[in-house]
Amino acid sequence: MIEILPPSKIPLARESGALVAEILGTVRERATVGTNLLEIDEWTKDIILGAGATSCYVDYAPSFGRGPFGHYICTSVNDAVLHGLPYDYALGDGDLLTLDLAVILGGVAADSAISFVVGEPRKEDTAMIDATERALAAGIAAARPGNKISDISHAIGTVLREAGYPINMQFGGHGIGSTMHQDPHVSNNGRPGRGYRLRPGLMLALEPWIMEDTDELVTDDDGWTLRSTTGCRTAHSEHTVVITDDGAEIMTLRA
Repeated sequence: MIEILPPSKIPLARESGALVAEILGTVRERATVGTNLLEIDEWTKDIILGAGATSCYVDYAPSFGRGPFGHYICTSVNDAVLHGLPYDYALGDGDLLTLDLAVILGGVAADSAISFVVGEPRKEDTAMIDATERALAAGIAAARPGNKISDISHAIGTVLREAGYPINMQFGGHGIGSTMHQDPHVSNNGRPGRGYRLRPGLMLALEPWIMEDTDELVTDDDGWTLRSTTGCRTAHSEHTVVITDDGAEIMTLRA
C-alpha cells in the first residue's frame, strides 16, 4: 500500500517526527562509556509512554524477525547494523552505536536512525558515519515531486559508491504513514528514472546504511540483530521526510 497523507495530517507527522528526534537526541547525550543497552531501552520506553505515543517495535513481528521484537529501540553496536535487539551489554570506549527508533503519535508514524561513537572515535568510523549522512542528504535532495523513487536510490548509491563502500540491497528505505513499513521500497542504490513517481503527501523513511568491507549480512542468534559477515564496523543514518510541492520536508530533524 502506498499512502498519501492529506494536508490535515502533515502537522501530526511533524509532531511524531519531533518526538523521535527528541528521543534520539536525549539518548545520544546520555549514552556514555558504561551505559547498558537495556538502560537505553528503558529511557526510550519512559519517554514514549510519557508522551502518549505508541512504540512501533514492541509488538513488531515481521517474517525476517523471530517473534515480537519486545523492545522500544534498536541498539546496534559495532558489527551490528540493523535491528539490533537490546541486551545486557555495557558500552565500551570506542564502541560505534546505532540507534533506530520508530513511534506513532496522533495516528502517524515517524522513523529515524543515528550512528555515533561512544568515547574516542576511530577515523574510519567517523568516515563511515559521514558517508551515510552525506548519502542521506543526497537522497533527500532527490526527493522532489515529479522525480521517481529510483532517483532517490541513485543519489544515495552514488555517494556511497564514491566513498568506496559496498552496498547491500536487501534492506533500505520505505514508505511510512499510519503504519511504520509501507510501499514503496527505497533501495540504497539503483538506476535513475524508475519506479513510483513522487507526489506531495508521500512520506518516506530514507536510510542509507553500510558495512566497512562487505555487503553481506548474517542474523545473530537472537533472531533479530543483523551483523556484517566479516565482523567489520557499520553505520546507519535515517530520516522521515514528506514530499511537498517544493521538495522534501524532514520530519525527524534533530536540533
